[in-house]
Formats: sequence, structure tokens, C-alpha cells
Amino acid sequence: MQLTVAPGGRTGGLQSRLFARLDDRLTVDDDRPVALALSGGGDSIALMRMTAAWAQKRGRPVLALTVDHGLNPDSPAWTRFAGEAAQAAGCAWRGLVWTGDKPVAGLTAAARGARHRLIAEAARAAGARVVLMAHTADDAAEADLMRAEGSTLGRVREWAPSPAWPEGRGLMLLRPLLGERRETLRAWLRDQGADWIEDPANADPRFGRSRARRRLAEPSLQDAVPPPEPAPAIRAEAAAGVRFSAEGLAQTRRDIDARALATALVCIGGGSTPPRGERLERLIRRLRAGEDFAVVLCGTRVEAERRTVLMMREAGELARTARADLALVPGAETVWDGRFSFEALAPGWRVGAARGRLAQLPASDRAALGRLPPAARGAQPVLLRPDGIGPVLASPAVRRRDLAPERLRLALGETTHEDDLIAPPWRNAAEAPIFRD
Repeated sequence: MQLTVAPGGRTGGLQSRLFARLDDRLTVDDDRPVALALSGGGDSIALMRMTAAWAQKRGRPVLALTVDHGLNPDSPAWTRFAGEAAQAAGCAWRGLVWTGDKPVAGLTAAARGARHRLIAEAARAAGARVVLMAHTADDAAEADLMRAEGSTLGRVREWAPSPAWPEGRGLMLLRPLLGERRETLRAWLRDQGADWIEDPANADPRFGRSRARRRLAEPSLQDAVPPPEPAPAIRAEAAAGVRFSAEGLAQTRRDIDARALATALVCIGGGSTPPRGERLERLIRRLRAGEDFAVVLCGTRVEAERRTVLMMREAGELARTARADLALVPGAETVWDGRFSFEALAPGWRVGAARGRLAQLPASDRAALGRLPPAARGAQPVLLRPDGIGPVLASPAVRRRDLAPERLRLALGETTHEDDLIAPPWRNAAEAPIFRD
């Protein structure tokens, strides 16, 4: 593995560089807060203090969010320290707690997932569209080293969707310090006379991240840190190669880019983890070879016939994983199967799967579903009316939003600025025909 060299330790111009990166991505003079993940460590304290200065000049409120994972007896004190530091810098602050049972195996990944979920929920509730994260060039180097040794940890990108799904829908993460060294930030904090927390877990050899950090501290690798990951090479034409229907189906080409295909599969299936490895590679080989086939991957059914490739939610997989019908609370958004969100305008409505209810639908709804491939029909959502009379596909009393197209667009890097983060429109009735332009 070859790592490139980036010098560290220079604080001159640090704040100006951060301001420029924030200006490149964020809106100015907006009442919406910019959310910021604040652990209390040196990286996040530096980011918070500099962001607070930027926000005062640009007319933006900042909401700092601290997660207490409950994994260290000192974590309540760390949380209090973070809150006091945020408030002293002029930021709003909220403490969040990871409750419930903690797994013995995979604790680090579970804690990371819980942190993203809690932060996403709090950020969305406050109206934020972007969450700032304090990852540095050192973090990117550690992740690269861990991947080289077999970890499935993803690449750290400056601008990427929240990995929490569906909690983080429509929310972007911005890592404006990804081009800076960790020691540069600490030198800046020392110049400011600021304190920060050193988490002992960062030096605990039980954790892969700590082992990578120790390895990179060796003299031969001490300055070996990669530059920030560039924006993905996939551009607008990648998502344009995936055409969505109003019913959540998608059509694509056999030569679709591998990353775009993996992302489309997880978006259409409503899950949170895109496929990797041999199963994805085998699917790509079969598409390139021109085979006719049907296969299920990542909860998505892929049907390839001649030049047509259809992707749809697998109804059988939905039946195995779906919970009971979801009650819709008037005025509140409810996500169903990770693919659609609903908002009722009147009480009593529920949403569930069409599977097992097709014969109960009105004739017009059965005709509408008849235009879909047979395998896709049972995975369609249906609304259950409060009067108890049969399910329906749509009602003026319930609004519906298709999440997959916007999710794919964000994941493939088509949105580069906060101004472009616009939620997909609500609609009240199914649209036709399939794959309307």
C-alpha cells in the first residue's frame, strides 16, 4: 500500500481554509441551523469553534450534537464538557444518549450506527440539512489502512449522504477538515488556549481504529497521510441511466457503472447497506454478457431480458422482513419499507403491503397494478381505510413521497451544495404510465 505525504502542524490560514470550504457548500443568511457532531475531542472542538466564528459572519445558527454512548463511566462528564464548550462558543447544543442493550460483538460498528441515527434524527428535527463532521486526513489514512488489512469500512468523503437510513434521508454530511492534519488542529487549539478531551479508547489496541492509529504513528509512516478523497467520478449521467417509475420500479442499462448499480439496488430495496463483493461482481458479469435472467440482491429483484433491465422491490423479501401495518399519524411523516414516506391528512389510516390483498383492491387499482411486472405487484404499498372497507392504492387524505430517486441522486454525488437539497414532492395519487418521462 502506498500512502502519499501531506505536511501537518501548520496553523497559519487554517480558519480561512475552513471558511472557504464551508462557503463552497453551505447557504448563508438562512434560519435553518447547521448541525455539527461534537464529541468533545480535539478535532470536533476545533471544528465547532471555527464553525461558530464562520456562522456569526454568515448569519447561520449552529446546533452542536453530542452523543453519550454510555460505554465509559466518564462519558456523562465528557458530554457536559462538550455542551459547555458549545454554549461558550455561541452554539445551540443538545445531548443525545444511546440507550438499550449494547452488543458484545461488533460494538464499534453498532456505536457508530447509533451515533449516526441519533444525530440524523436530531438534525432533521431541528430543520438542518447538513451535518458537519470533524474527520481529518489522519482519519482517512487510518480508514485506508484498515481496508488494506481487510476491513469493509467505506471511504471517508468530504460530502456524502448520512449513512443512517431512513433516519438520515435528505441529510448530507460535510467533512471540511478532511484535508487537515490532526496535529494542526491541536496546535491551533493550543494557540487559542482551548481544552479538549482525549478518549482513552483511541489508544485501546482492542479496536481496529486504534491499531491503525498506532501503526501510522511509526516513524516510517508518520507523515504518510493521503489527500482528501476526490468527488466521485460518477456524474449526472449515471443517475440519468436509472429511470424510476411512480411505483418505485427502475429501468437501467446493461453497462451501468458498478457503483451506480450497487447504490440503485440498495435504494430500490429500501435497505441501508449496498451489496459488495462476489455477488455484485457476478451480477455485473451477467449483465455485461447479455444473459437473460432474474436474481434477487439486496432486497431488489433484477430482471434482465434482451436490452431491458428492470429493478424492483422483491415482494417475497418484503414479506419476510416487513413488520405489521404502520399507523399514520396526521401531520407526521412515516417511512414505509425504506422506500416511501406517507403523511395522513386525517386520522385512522394505515399503510401495508399489497401482497395478500390484491384481490381486495378496487377494480381500477387492480388494473393499475396489472401494468406492473407480476413480481412487483405484491411489494406495492396500499392504504387501509379507517372505515375498514378494503385497501386502496391512493387517497386524497394521504400524501405519498417516493424516496429512492432522490436518495440515488444524493448518493451518486449529483448534489454539491446545501441549496440543492430539496425534498421530493408529495403526491396524492399513483401516476401512469410506468417510466413516464
